[in-house]
Amino acid sequence: MAVTAINMRSMYELDEQECAERIGIAKQKLGDRLVILGHHYQREEVFRHTDFSGDSLKLSRIAAQSKAEYIIFCGVHFMAEVADILTSPKQAAILPDLAAGCSMADMANLAKVERAWRELGAILDDVESSVTPVTYINSAADLKAFCGRHGGIVCTSTNAKNILEWSFEQGEKVLFFPDQHLGRNTAYRMGIPLDEMVVWDFDEPNGGLTVEQIKKAKMILWKGFCSVHQMFKPQHIDNFLTKHPETKVISHPESSFEVCQKSDFVGSTEYIINTIAQSEAGTRWLVGTELNLVNRLHEQFKHEGKNVHFMSPTVCMCSTMFRISPQYLVWTLENLVDGNVVNQIKVPAVDAKQALTALNKMFAVSK
Repeated sequence: MAVTAINMRSMYELDEQECAERIGIAKQKLGDRLVILGHHYQREEVFRHTDFSGDSLKLSRIAAQSKAEYIIFCGVHFMAEVADILTSPKQAAILPDLAAGCSMADMANLAKVERAWRELGAILDDVESSVTPVTYINSAADLKAFCGRHGGIVCTSTNAKNILEWSFEQGEKVLFFPDQHLGRNTAYRMGIPLDEMVVWDFDEPNGGLTVEQIKKAKMILWKGFCSVHQMFKPQHIDNFLTKHPETKVISHPESSFEVCQKSDFVGSTEYIINTIAQSEAGTRWLVGTELNLVNRLHEQFKHEGKNVHFMSPTVCMCSTMFRISPQYLVWTLENLVDGNVVNQIKVPAVDAKQALTALNKMFAVSK
């Protein structure tokens, strides 16, 4: 890494307007050497400076196709890792603030997943042929590599159904991590009953399960969750419908089973955006997903008479993604202008190769 010419401390006192001006100047200087990717959950004052926006699957495809020298990911750590895995060694994947992580991704680490795999292997006759490991893209690169080593695959909230269908063609069971809710909601909508799903508690021997429970289960769900989407409760829907019974409810599948069962529509961030965009003028929506996206949808569609409401009465946004600030983006860009690559995310070569195997399977199954 080059010596940093610009100190981040000098950026802290910049106001939003000055940040915007300096971001624009730096982007112009870097030209097509740069592409900025922004997740839908990103705060607005950063989101407006991105070249492409989307959910994890869409942004992964854009990263893979980009020829830019610098790929700045305004998201969280695992997203920048995916960008690094999918791009060439001549390209640099950059995360403006290295503290932008994912609490859900942190709930599953390689040591715990490998222990679970060994324990499953001691109970099942042939774990390699009977269990397909599936990791949500919201996970560390070494877990994607684990799936690559063991015949598994990566999924997103957009393609989870297709991925699970493929997985059950490989073996009779799926070990799904780190988000239990996406796994449960997707599998249930595919017709798998709840009594054939179990939750693996990674702090307990054998996941806190009996041998009989493990042998019966088709879905072995990791005890992980999104701290934002767990805030939504069935009573939030009930209370809102009491006041506005005409409301359509739409939720992200990282929400609980009970919330998704009470929702009229369930799908990824791209699905939520497209469903509301294509709805009739004058409709009212209660949305169970991250606050920045809901606020953006409210502003985007209010001129059509559409009312878009956040499901929880408590403010809950992706606090780790919120760490990506305009000040950090200025600092990152101006260092690049000066020839200093800061906060580059580099996945070890062995992990990158194995993770790419699992990611390429995902892309093939998602077509």
